[in-house]
Amino acid sequence: MKILVTGGTGYIGSHTVVELQNEGYEVLIIDNLSNSSADVVNNIEKISGVKPYFHKIDLCDRKALEEFFADQKDITAVIHFAAFKAVGESVNDPLMYYHNNVTGMVNLLQEIQKNSINKFVYSSSCTVYGEADKLPVTENSPVKKAESPYGFTKQIGEQMLFDISKISELNSIVLRYFNPTGAHDTSLIGELPIGIPNNLVPYITQTAIGKREMLTVNGNDYDTPDGTNIRDYIHVVDLAKAHVLALKRMEDKKAETQIEVFNLGTGNGNSVLEVINSFENVTGLKLNYKIGPRRGGDVVSIFSDTKKANEVLGWKAERDLDDMMLTSWNWQKRIGKD
Repeated sequence: MKILVTGGTGYIGSHTVVELQNEGYEVLIIDNLSNSSADVVNNIEKISGVKPYFHKIDLCDRKALEEFFADQKDITAVIHFAAFKAVGESVNDPLMYYHNNVTGMVNLLQEIQKNSINKFVYSSSCTVYGEADKLPVTENSPVKKAESPYGFTKQIGEQMLFDISKISELNSIVLRYFNPTGAHDTSLIGELPIGIPNNLVPYITQTAIGKREMLTVNGNDYDTPDGTNIRDYIHVVDLAKAHVLALKRMEDKKAETQIEVFNLGTGNGNSVLEVINSFENVTGLKLNYKIGPRRGGDVVSIFSDTKKANEVLGWKAERDLDDMMLTSWNWQKRIGKD
């Protein structure tokens, strides 16, 4: 099978491409390289032994997308990662997020329909739950008013798929990620944010290596045991493997409904300070950090109920927080502080 991966040179996309190739799939990548590098394609080849096809395309460029699909007539499934993904950035520039994430997905889905592709895996997010009333969140927890434009774009993406499923043969699996971190064991691919990181762990590693002077913890007055935000951190390799299982589930016609939703997390919540402590413990380094003000768009606490993914999808997170910190640090040491 030939699989199209949008955003395939990005953080989660690149790890998923490796897992797909390890399972024998032929992979095509399209990416606009807005938050990644074409060098990732070569590093994927070093890991898997296979160089995926890569084409630089922005999903918002409708003509370029049409030309790509006109040239590639035998794509059997699409895994869609390509999107801007920073909560804080989306609060500061909501129109950029609505244009990129929503317009890009509309263009992609129109091409998918035009070319009769009927398998779609969607990269969604736990941000669709907003500030949850009850923890852990299950797939049946209310999808509440989003706390950020980023979260709202993920809600819109999901709604598009539900609406399309009513009038087409498109089969979709929506994967709601919690907080991906870590890097591949080879340290050849990992999270490589352009500019100042918006996510906690790359900011930690960049501070530790000297690229950033200090980490600011965004608030310590939340209603949590140590006052800092709680998230469900999940290793990116565990996350990548779930996409392969989602694809196989549709191939094997095991889906119970035309569109299915799964939470992907560990089921455990860790605070910002617990993440910092884990990093310090596994590396033996003391991190330079301070407490700062809260950040707009952040929910207080969220972590997952993973029972459905474990029992129905046949997937379970295997790596712990210390492993996430260690692989993240090994990746940072390889790329340095430039």
